[in-house]
Amino acid sequence: MVNFDFTEEQLMIKQAAREFAEKELAKGAAGRDEKELFPHEEIKKMAELGFMGMMVPAEQGGAGLDTISYILALEEISRVDASAGVIMSVNNSLVCWGLEKFGSDFQKDKYLKPLASGKMLGAFCLSEPEAGSDAANQRTTAVKSDGTYVLNGTKNFITNGANADVLIVMATTDKAKGPRGVSAFIVEKKFPGVVVSRKEHKLGIRSSDTAQITFQDCKVPEGNRIGDEGFGFRFAMMTLDGGRIGIAAQAIGIANAAIDASMKYVKERKAFDKLLYEFQAIQFKLADMHTNIEAAHLLTLNAGLRKDRGERFTKEAAMAKLFASKVAVDAALDAIQIHGGYGYLKDFPVERYLRDAKITEIYEGTSEIQRLVIAREVLDHA
Repeated sequence: MVNFDFTEEQLMIKQAAREFAEKELAKGAAGRDEKELFPHEEIKKMAELGFMGMMVPAEQGGAGLDTISYILALEEISRVDASAGVIMSVNNSLVCWGLEKFGSDFQKDKYLKPLASGKMLGAFCLSEPEAGSDAANQRTTAVKSDGTYVLNGTKNFITNGANADVLIVMATTDKAKGPRGVSAFIVEKKFPGVVVSRKEHKLGIRSSDTAQITFQDCKVPEGNRIGDEGFGFRFAMMTLDGGRIGIAAQAIGIANAAIDASMKYVKERKAFDKLLYEFQAIQFKLADMHTNIEAAHLLTLNAGLRKDRGERFTKEAAMAKLFASKVAVDAALDAIQIHGGYGYLKDFPVERYLRDAKITEIYEGTSEIQRLVIAREVLDHA
């Protein structure tokens, strides 16, 4: 049995994240959600605390922490503001990790250091209008010409897209090779030909920007290609394994927020001259919520531990995301039911938790894709 006795440092990170979230994020989370305002100042403060490059070594601009610390911190941030949580998750898991693992010395010095320290913000550009779950179907092209690549195409649903400084972009360099003809590039937002063509208006995580980005004859230096030509699809899939740990942690944070609100409400609200928590039906809901959240937490920690040990964690990350995202949606639904009519009003936060929770079943691989990943891993290693 895996022992998850946290170290003193891990507990300190968790406490620091909780204190920051309650002090700096809580007061404006609902307002930012309503007005779709990106949390610029709050993200800067998160960067100052080391939350934007947690697993990057200190010499490369990061905090030099492990994945377990990252999970604990992300849960606490997302418990208060899931939008800030996904901004943090993308920069850590999808951008910094890939550059730290596979970037050249030049790329680490020019891009990883400012991204990990929070001086820059990153985005991960994989999805396209016709390449969502079918991620191998990349229509964005990169044609090599005189030491540069010329990119053309459109990327959809890009978290941080409108506010990012640096984009990690997957594009086809050899269509005949299918997925093995996809390459990965570091594209600066300021490069000519990069256009934020649309900002999406979403059901939840509304203060996290999601954008459509178009590349129109965008020239990218050859030195900004990550790894060899044809490495892009494999790079994306490995990066998404770590990203799914982050989304699982985000989902657990949302679920914890839902049960926190429910516990507070049942100790204050009366029905039939009894406080709600005295009713067995309410107690059973709370028991199930707690049990499922704890199970999701342990699945996520297990994936993080395997990642820190350098072991394969594809299946474990997919299991954690699949289960934690469902737990988040179920917990939010139960919280609304416990609140009754009040749960349907914006005066109470639980309706926001449901809106925020749903996306965790969709982005960085839908629940259906997670099941395919898990089944493939089980069958291939039986």
